[in-house]
Amino acid sequence: MKGNQNIMILTHWSYQDALIQAYTLPYVYIIRKNLDAGRRIILITFEQKHLKLDEKNLKEKQKFLMSKGIELITFDYTNFNFSIIYKSFIHLFKLTRIIKKYRIGIIHAWCTPAGSIGYILCKLTGVKLIIDSYEPHAEAMVENQTWKKNSIKYHILFHLEKKLTSYASVLISATEGMRKYAELKYNFTPKNFLVKPACVDLSIFNNKRLKNSELMKLYGLENKIVCVYAGKFGGIYLTNEIFRILVAAEKKWGDSFRALLLTNHPREELEKWANETGFNLDKLICKFVSHEDIASYIGLGDFAITPVKPIPTKRFCSPIKDGEYWGIGLPVIITKNISDDSDIIKSNNAGYVLEELTKVEYENAISKIDLLLKSENNLNERISSIAKNYRSYRIAEEVYFKIYSQDSFGLD
Repeated sequence: MKGNQNIMILTHWSYQDALIQAYTLPYVYIIRKNLDAGRRIILITFEQKHLKLDEKNLKEKQKFLMSKGIELITFDYTNFNFSIIYKSFIHLFKLTRIIKKYRIGIIHAWCTPAGSIGYILCKLTGVKLIIDSYEPHAEAMVENQTWKKNSIKYHILFHLEKKLTSYASVLISATEGMRKYAELKYNFTPKNFLVKPACVDLSIFNNKRLKNSELMKLYGLENKIVCVYAGKFGGIYLTNEIFRILVAAEKKWGDSFRALLLTNHPREELEKWANETGFNLDKLICKFVSHEDIASYIGLGDFAITPVKPIPTKRFCSPIKDGEYWGIGLPVIITKNISDDSDIIKSNNAGYVLEELTKVEYENAISKIDLLLKSENNLNERISSIAKNYRSYRIAEEVYFKIYSQDSFGLD
């Protein structure tokens, strides 16, 4: 895209959050490559207290990003409570000033919560709007029982999702199915609609990361069958159901089995679920790992799990962890109707899709994994090829080239 419009990358996450590091920044770098040298990218983050950078680290990150042609501006995160209206006016005022100061012509927002802020800013300033990772959020929050359908939170966000859907110049979704969702729920048929799943860097997430000998020795994983899960508990993810899968694995493999949970969730809570389900704590390894090291830790696994709650709106999401698991070559146990991933796993014989959250299905899943591990010598290589087909950055590069180099949508 030619011209001199600068771009605001608008998120609602903290800079250190994996959603910025793994799900946003790699794409911002790709966008940067498609822009003329004189154009600027302003990255906006909202910092939660437990993730907030101190002043020294913030300046280091800002200097690093500036070297890549990206300017980082941070705001304090605000929970959805009675103070949000007052604080939202302050944020909108400051963001409007940034738009004018930096001559922003396009707001490129990640997901609909940030997209809703972007929509309001665009209406106030007249700049153009792109929604990335376009999927339902308001309805998902009701389905996973975080919000109630009669709550003001739900009604505000759903209303804004409907508005931004018809207003945005481009919508970038993780699945083609989101186009039909927009027709049914928002009464609008998107025209400038692109599909980009959660891609991963296959130069990092590949089967060369399997079974790091130092880490295997450190955690006593030699000659063990290891289930790995990298992610959160609760919200859109299952909780004690995860441990019921692990119980089935322990029943199958006994002392040869270990569970490696890569999470920042409190160990006390994990142990509570383990005790409730009867999972042996001696077989449980919990560790929070920085994103730079996560590939080597995922590589300690023999198989992985993606325990997204099987609620209707998750058909339109794109779990980044699946691409990371596949890149490294791990078969995956996943719940049904998750993005396109459940179908990909089933059709490629790359794990097991849980049709129900029952003891029988957990045992069926473990039996399937056992069969795959025993019967295929090239299992890791075969599954790595799935990542190349469905999660390569090549897909993202083509999407952003259309938007920012070809200017296929008349944004300039």
